[in-house]
Amino acid sequence: MLRTSFLIFAVLCVAILIGCSKTETMSNSNSTAGSTDKPKTMSTPEKTMASTGEKIGVPECDDFIAKYDACVSSKVPEAARAQYKNALAQWRESWRGLAQNPQTKATLVSVCKQAAEQQAAALKSYGCGF
Repeated sequence: MLRTSFLIFAVLCVAILIGCSKTETMSNSNSTAGSTDKPKTMSTPEKTMASTGEKIGVPECDDFIAKYDACVSSKVPEAARAQYKNALAQWRESWRGLAQNPQTKATLVSVCKQAAEQQAAALKSYGCGF
């Protein structure tokens, strides 16, 4: 049980780190390139990866994802939105896999609650509340 919880926490941390590192890369490439093509290529994956709307099957996770997606879609500036949408897509994929396994599904409640707390703090500057 502890091992599984640690694995889930590690996956969550990796997803957040990947999302954070993409912000810097995308911000720098947009400001350097100055091209109008960059936002178009960023918005296409954003729509296909994060707007699937599929449920995880764990109410705490589904609630967090719905609130997170609503916040990011409406309050986060377009320049930073792709990073948050990518993290959302990674969570959905990872959590769907964990929800399918009866041994790991029970740990998702605490993982999703922890993610909600962390993201509430991270998105507070955008006026999002969880």
